[in-house]
Amino acid sequence: MSKAIGFDTTQVFIAGRWRAPAGGQQLPLVDPSDGQPLAHIARGTAADVDAAVQAAQAALDGPWGACTAAERGRLLMTLSARVLEQADELARLEALDVGKPLKQGCADAVALARYLEFYGGAADKVMGQTIPFANGYTAFSMREPHGVTAHIVPWNYPMQIIGRSVGAALAMGNACVLKPAEEACLTALAFARIAQEAGLPDGALNLVPGLGEEAGAALSAHPDVRHISFTGSVLVGGLIQAAAARNAVPVTLELGGKSPQLVFDDADLDAALPFLVNAGIQNAGQTCSAASRILVQRGLFDAVVARMAERYRALRVAPALADPDVGPLISRRQQEIVQGYLALVRDSGLAIAAQAPLPPDLPAGGCYVAPTLVTGARPGDRIAQEEIFGPVQVVMPFDDEADALRIANGTAFGLVAGVWTRDGSRALRLARKLHCGQVFINNYGAGGGIELPFGGVKHSGHGREKGFEALYGFSVLKTVAIKHD
Repeated sequence: MSKAIGFDTTQVFIAGRWRAPAGGQQLPLVDPSDGQPLAHIARGTAADVDAAVQAAQAALDGPWGACTAAERGRLLMTLSARVLEQADELARLEALDVGKPLKQGCADAVALARYLEFYGGAADKVMGQTIPFANGYTAFSMREPHGVTAHIVPWNYPMQIIGRSVGAALAMGNACVLKPAEEACLTALAFARIAQEAGLPDGALNLVPGLGEEAGAALSAHPDVRHISFTGSVLVGGLIQAAAARNAVPVTLELGGKSPQLVFDDADLDAALPFLVNAGIQNAGQTCSAASRILVQRGLFDAVVARMAERYRALRVAPALADPDVGPLISRRQQEIVQGYLALVRDSGLAIAAQAPLPPDLPAGGCYVAPTLVTGARPGDRIAQEEIFGPVQVVMPFDDEADALRIANGTAFGLVAGVWTRDGSRALRLARKLHCGQVFINNYGAGGGIELPFGGVKHSGHGREKGFEALYGFSVLKTVAIKHD
């Protein structure tokens, strides 16, 4: 399959026009499957960010701001249909850029279209309410857009995160400035072109690629940005929140996790096993909600480890375009980080229950790590506490429900948890007591769950994306009280 990109990747998109970045500089993209140069992207600057914010504000003051909710919805529906028409090409670009298997890229393209469809259908259905108040008054509330919204998107799921943040923001009538990760920009650039073809008014969507410390920092601190959405690391999330605080701007932060799946001795193990493994190795483990901790009741522990190990040894690792089970990591830097954790496993005397084989014919320049299943760790060990962001899962035993809950809640993160049990009362108790933003009972992830609000607690962030809840986050509630008697 060709590596040809098919369009100019070296420009910024501002006010409906493609142009060179103000500084005239570019950044390289590398194919993580083989380490070879892939393309160049614009190195956007503060000047580009300022121009994009001004263009977004002009759109709000002009044709985009004049659109009715129903008109915004129809535009998003049109955009959704065009994304579906180009889903295969978007999947190929995502595979090249991120290193994820083609089937995952395809699923992400379909998810992007579904987000746009969902928010297109919801655009004219976000209601205010009348408020019982004093005699002689009529009081009501209504929801309005923030204005210019900033969207700082990571490299692991560009299409999905564009869909859930930009889609919701546009549905509510905001004008967006999108800053994709410098490691993976191709589908963001393609999306902007599709939006232009779909008839989105100039300035409603603007895109400035570039370095986080340059374009990202300028966007976070811009005084005319009225809301920021960020998915990424805890460290960078803190910097963005600090910058936003100086302008009193609300921020939605999704900052990753160390998510557990709890397997009780009455679980349907045949149903659970695919979820136990797949939720850890999907996208080479580079998923914020990856199930990187598997907690198993002690009586079932050996059987679960043995069956997971069997699945690990059967995983196929290969370049992204070969559509394997597991592709490469995004970069040499990420590869080194994950290898560092595996060295820690060896140095700590922990057991490697299984590793997927790395074929000898893998490209030498590729960023591959063998998917690894680890046992013997204690709940407080670094390997069981820190987000690795690679295909490494830790399996740990627990004694009873209280012990499982203690271990599951015993990290700084709180994004997602899974519970496997046939005991309905136990499932509901745990759903209430687990400290996280989503709990899945006898499943994990619910197939992406575009309708299901998503976000974290503790170091996993705050605010919610997906579902109707995202529309509330991308809007401001205004109250009106009319005195008439």
